[in-house]
Amino acid sequence: MFQWPFGAQRRARRLIVEALYAEIVAAARRPQFYSEWQVPDTPLGRFEMVALHVFLVLHRLRGETGAPADLAQELTDYFFREVDHSLRELGIGDLGVPKRMKKLARMFYGRLSAYGKAVDAGDEAGLADALRRNIAPERAVWNEAAAIAAYVVEAHRLLSGVSNEDLLAGRLSFPPLLQERS
Repeated sequence: MFQWPFGAQRRARRLIVEALYAEIVAAARRPQFYSEWQVPDTPLGRFEMVALHVFLVLHRLRGETGAPADLAQELTDYFFREVDHSLRELGIGDLGVPKRMKKLARMFYGRLSAYGKAVDAGDEAGLADALRRNIAPERAVWNEAAAIAAYVVEAHRLLSGVSNEDLLAGRLSFPPLLQERS
């Protein structure tokens, strides 16, 4: 009898996390990132863009306590479950998934640190350099990184104005890309 209310609450939280994650993925999959800003349209390139948008939400929730902190943890857990699922869909077997997950987790947390330091310092050039190193490491010069860095700074500014209540209700939006503004 007591499980029903807790089960309903757990389902409600899951729906909120799924709604936020759907917005993150939709923002990360915008064609302009890949066609105009030259993000590699590969599984790793898509991971980078989803990770970047997850970073933005987690950075917004950083320092929060209570329900917003719980939301940040649940969103992180959901992200890694989705990464695990994607690896399996790519045909990576049960023995290879943990090794790759460990590597992707190190990559993700390294990005959280690098992007967070640059955003907190207002260092758009440093952010562009970190984005280039992570998203297009094979390129010595990637001019589009500056445009993505500007987008990240604008998204950070926009998300700073999103209330905890909106996030806890699963409401989230990212700024339009330059090409989407008309």
